[in-house]
Amino acid sequence: MILPDPIRIYFDARAPQDGAALAAAFAPDAVVRDEGQSYHGPQAIRDWWSAAKAKYRHHADPIDATQSGDKTVVRATVTGDFPGSPATLSFSFGLSGDRITSLEIG
Repeated sequence: MILPDPIRIYFDARAPQDGAALAAAFAPDAVVRDEGQSYHGPQAIRDWWSAAKAKYRHHADPIDATQSGDKTVVRATVTGDFPGSPATLSFSFGLSGDRITSLEIG
């Protein structure tokens, strides 16, 4: 499966060393929605990602990717320190050029 570069960067990033690269994959006005919360902009997204990695020590392995309108939807197996691990989650990415503009995890 070939993923667009910014999505590949998102899934390949390891905490904490890759936080700057992950943040750089997001557009200045990007929004992430996860667990009922929204995070706006690369710094808030990096902070959310770092906190989630520290709390859940999770890793997502992409299973497949499809196009749905203007979104790239990646299903991934997520393993970590949380009830129900492993779980299959959908990551719906909006892209513009070489940046992620939106991400909704569910």
